[in-house]
Amino acid sequence: MPRKTKQDDNGKRLTTQQSVNQAVKNICDIMRRSNCAGAMQYVPELSWILFLRILDEQETKEAEEYEAVGKNFTFSLESPYRWHDWAAPPDESYCREHRYDHNAQGWQRFKLTGQGELNQFKIWINGKLLPHLKQLKEQEDATTRQKVISEVMSSVERVRIDTDRNLLEILDKVHELSLDTVDETHIFPLSQVYEGLLLKMGEKGNDGGQFFTPREIIRVMVQVLSPKIGETVYDPACGTGGFLAQAFEYMAGKDEQGHLYTNIKSPQDIETLKQRTFYGREKDDVVYPIALANLVLHRIDAPHLWHGNTLTDEAIYTGLFENSPAVYDVILTNPPFGGKESRELKKRFGTGATQVLFLKHVLNHLNPNMGQCGIVLDEGVLFRTNEKEFVNSKRLLLNECNVWCIVSLPGGVFTAAGAGVKTNLVFFTKGQPTEKIWYYDLSHIKVGKRNPLTLDKFADLLKQLPLRQDSDYSWTIDFAERKRQAKIQAEPFKKEAEAKKQSVDKKREQLKKRKLAKSPDNKKIEILTTDIKQLDKEVRELNIKAQDIENAVYDLKAVNPNAKDETDTRTPTELLNLIEDKGKEVADILVRLR
Repeated sequence: MPRKTKQDDNGKRLTTQQSVNQAVKNICDIMRRSNCAGAMQYVPELSWILFLRILDEQETKEAEEYEAVGKNFTFSLESPYRWHDWAAPPDESYCREHRYDHNAQGWQRFKLTGQGELNQFKIWINGKLLPHLKQLKEQEDATTRQKVISEVMSSVERVRIDTDRNLLEILDKVHELSLDTVDETHIFPLSQVYEGLLLKMGEKGNDGGQFFTPREIIRVMVQVLSPKIGETVYDPACGTGGFLAQAFEYMAGKDEQGHLYTNIKSPQDIETLKQRTFYGREKDDVVYPIALANLVLHRIDAPHLWHGNTLTDEAIYTGLFENSPAVYDVILTNPPFGGKESRELKKRFGTGATQVLFLKHVLNHLNPNMGQCGIVLDEGVLFRTNEKEFVNSKRLLLNECNVWCIVSLPGGVFTAAGAGVKTNLVFFTKGQPTEKIWYYDLSHIKVGKRNPLTLDKFADLLKQLPLRQDSDYSWTIDFAERKRQAKIQAEPFKKEAEAKKQSVDKKREQLKKRKLAKSPDNKKIEILTTDIKQLDKEVRELNIKAQDIENAVYDLKAVNPNAKDETDTRTPTELLNLIEDKGKEVADILVRLR
């Protein structure tokens, strides 16, 4: 075990949320002046530094637990690559006297910086530490944790911090952010402090919003599906890992004081939750390691993340996704809006629209035996009925799954992500076709920087959902009946089209015979040809009319039938009279004031 020194108390205890926030802000301030100007620069840099800090602390505690029962513990990182060796602040007087005590905290850091030579530290990190961490996954007997370490470091080419002095100051402050110094009884745990950093990435102008779903929406979606221990949870477009992290907290359970694991009934429950529950995919090279760090900070020991393009199945790294299930019990996801995939993918699936392709992916990977899904879809996916693959995807969804709830979100919820489109939450269960759909409308709520979307805005939705009652903001459509009525309305057009088609077939036979006759009657041939062309056109038009009627059923846009009409019906004359009357009132008041 490493030698305890006076530095091992990790500094002062942080007992308020303000003190933790200030500590993180101080770190970010140093980074901003050290070549990491924006959140998209300093969040990835802080991610791997904070990850290695917490990893070392967790493994130190595990080693102590093993030692207490007489077992040996093997650290994921050997000396001098542990945080304890190269990053933790050293007891300089002890290290100066005991230069070769490799159990002393910070001995490698002191070796590189203790003589006042500050130019060696970054050189060692870039030349030795980073390459070592990245190659861990290549070891023949690499553990899951070692693979996670390599993948968290996968996009780190070099330290971005400009000087050794600034880097050492950052390391000292990160070292103070430990599980021991942050009092999680009264304030947010480090995982939620980290989520605050990810929120910075999602702010407008930071270019990271496309990977970040507002936490209020995530919490509501998780609460609605209510995943249980023993179920697998999957996000095919996981971004920074928000859905998986929140699902872990929900499944583990928390009491009012913030204590975790209130739902845990046995050691097997903890092992299942941490090792065999959470799966995801992410394409972006920068965001993928951030997601891994986020999930580890949320105490998920084995985050099974697949790095690559979910839709084309082109993989960059699959080592953490080995032995993953073919289908999942719960899928929670917010796929990218408005993107377009390659021509090859469009040729294979009939469309390049990313949200449609992700919807198909979800349907293929959802457990057919009552698997549940909550997905964010833009309005276009719901209402479009003029594009074949949009209709086919919704037909497949409604035939294979029970779509039991659609929530119309306020405009502007995803503005930070560069998406001004109207969005909806769609919840469904696979295994039975849709009979009825319950809608809830939140579109009347105004959302902006000064008026963010908060959990209390969802209170009535969550109250109404169990019984799916109708109210001013909720209503039910009988989809099965709508489908039946559409079939009835389309039937006359189909029958007429079929009758005309039979007539066309007869005329084609006549035309064929006349062309084969010894003395063809060219005039009658011309008449028959013209008749056939006209009838073909009429058949196509009738079939299109029938198809349009049946396709209209798949317009799932939320249109609140209970919405109050606020149209101003006053005539121009009435408005002018009103202005005149108000003008007189103002004039009278001015006279009295004078």
